[in-house]
Amino acid sequence: MRMYWSVFKLRLYNGMQYRSAALAGVVTQFFWGFITIMVFEAFYSQALSQPPMSLPELTSYIWLKQAFLVLVMLWIRDNELSELITSGNIAYELCRPSGLYNFWYAKLLAQRLSGALLRCSPILIVSFFLPYPYRLTLPSGSIAFLLFILSLLLGLLLVTAISMLIYISVFATLSPSGSFLMFAVLGEFLSGMIVPIPLLPEWLQNIIYTLPFHFTADFPFRIYSGHIPAHEAMTGIVMQVVWLGVLLALGKWLMSRALRNVVVQGG
Repeated sequence: MRMYWSVFKLRLYNGMQYRSAALAGVVTQFFWGFITIMVFEAFYSQALSQPPMSLPELTSYIWLKQAFLVLVMLWIRDNELSELITSGNIAYELCRPSGLYNFWYAKLLAQRLSGALLRCSPILIVSFFLPYPYRLTLPSGSIAFLLFILSLLLGLLLVTAISMLIYISVFATLSPSGSFLMFAVLGEFLSGMIVPIPLLPEWLQNIIYTLPFHFTADFPFRIYSGHIPAHEAMTGIVMQVVWLGVLLALGKWLMSRALRNVVVQGG
């Protein structure tokens, strides 16, 4: 574990150096945050019945999505890992005295965390002082805030485990763009990053709730706003842990099978 912890720290420190890119990301995410809130505000003003989420809950959801975008979005990727697989340089990785799955998992985890740490604070601070309806509200209580932090961290572990499945699929497809496009588009929708899940049709919600994607973003953000009460949040956190164990076990098994059939420079 000391080896993987060292990899995690080195990648985290390296990612924290890209402050200019993070600043550009903050500006972009503010722009999309305002646009998204404006669109939903227009829909809410013409609603004929009470929406399943109040406008303040929805606004908090959107700002949390923008603040932690790098943390939970599936299309965030490491081109270096994809290049290792497609070029055959995976051979150098296999020479390391470490498990490849754990090694890559630590790198991807640090990459997401470093990007989120640089971007989240400016977005969260500024959005607290915006006028209604653009203001990020405080969490519904201290318990909700603690459950939100715990669920967000588990969501980070989950989305990294799902990302590992995408990289493993590249062993078979040899097309990083194709694998990421397929998984990212589907995962972005199922995690509630395009439309919050409570606003979707009930039949579609029932399908989404049987999958792990909504635990990466939709679930933590609704805990913060109070849309999910504490007792339901505890049940959901248990399910996050269960899904994390399933995805880690599945990923390691698929990685071992992929490495048995990997072709390196035609050999």
